[in-house]
Amino acid sequence: MRLAWIGAIAFASGFPFGLVNEAIPVYLRTHGAGLREIGHAAAITFPWTFKFIWSPLVDRVGTRRQWIAACLAGLTALVFALAGGELDFTGALFWAILLALVTLSATQDIAIDAYTIESTTTRELGVANSVRIAAYRVAMFTAGGLLIWLAGRVGWGASFTTAAVALAALTLGALLLPAVGRSEARPRAVWEPLRALLARRRIWAVAAFTLLFKLDIAALEPMTRPFWVDRGLTLAEIGVILTTGRMLATIAGAAAGGILTTRWGIFRGLWVLGLVQAFSSLGYWAAASVAPAKPVIVGVALFENFAAGLGTAAYVAFLMSVCEKRYAATQYAVLSALLALTRSAAGELSGGLAERLGYGPYFLLTFFLAFPAYALLPFIRDAEAEKSVSVKPSPAAEPRSSAPRPPA
Repeated sequence: MRLAWIGAIAFASGFPFGLVNEAIPVYLRTHGAGLREIGHAAAITFPWTFKFIWSPLVDRVGTRRQWIAACLAGLTALVFALAGGELDFTGALFWAILLALVTLSATQDIAIDAYTIESTTTRELGVANSVRIAAYRVAMFTAGGLLIWLAGRVGWGASFTTAAVALAALTLGALLLPAVGRSEARPRAVWEPLRALLARRRIWAVAAFTLLFKLDIAALEPMTRPFWVDRGLTLAEIGVILTTGRMLATIAGAAAGGILTTRWGIFRGLWVLGLVQAFSSLGYWAAASVAPAKPVIVGVALFENFAAGLGTAAYVAFLMSVCEKRYAATQYAVLSALLALTRSAAGELSGGLAERLGYGPYFLLTFFLAFPAYALLPFIRDAEAEKSVSVKPSPAAEPRSSAPRPPA
């Protein structure tokens, strides 16, 4: 039952992410936006990067359930506003709504990540993250594929209305979320979680690895959506064929990645599964170079998502293994913010580079971006074992009780 709730809130986390990163790029391209503009749109996602700034507030105020439900309610209202009309993407209102949507999504992610960490043990992270990643990706592709398919049939306004109704249902579900056992040792000093994280040996390697492990995917993904449109795939084909196939491929990849990470350990999982992940760029390079038939493009997209599921299972398990449970919200938010920073920076540059180089050379370039992270693997091998090496809490941050409550 606990895994079912973890899957449910992962779905709630993935739905707005899919709306912004799956549906919006297609919306922009079909409304005449250029590759450079689509690349610039990635910059609007910066709240996902800097959410660690307000993550201590989530650790100190309210419950995880309250934060998740409140954010989902706000997201519902914003998407209803987006559905009020097909807004001009050159207007300020469209971007203001999008920015507010990303901010609320980032805030609920803080609470959802913390809830997951607090309700699982380190040994459970492999399997729990398989469930989590699978549910997250299902939500992404539901928010993207279903909305794109609906837009092709009934227009974008009706499509966004459907998204708002789905978010309203998720809000009601969040109100039923079981309470999680939380340590009484909440930090009284706001920056104590960061002090504890920064005091570890080799934290520089952990931070650098977190930035670089997904650099190739972060650069690749923003240009895959316009690539599909430019190769003649219709909204129905993108919304149904690609979405269904990519969802199944990601679930399979996440499940396999979680099992293999649990069996092999996190370090070996990062090494092997990250390498498979890198080869998805070569698939797109080949597809862009030979102008293949649509089924080949679909096959390339399916492999990309299977490989991404493999790599993400090991990557998320690594990030969670580094976090201390009593500082779960803040420490995970800091680490995941580094990934978001990579995504925003790479996305910002992707459109201009793709326009200048062309799809084929650009996709080949993203393949080589996978390898700098491998130089750091020897330094992060024992990161989980070292996580108890931290500064002694200051008197102001002394825990109220040394015995944390067991997870729900």
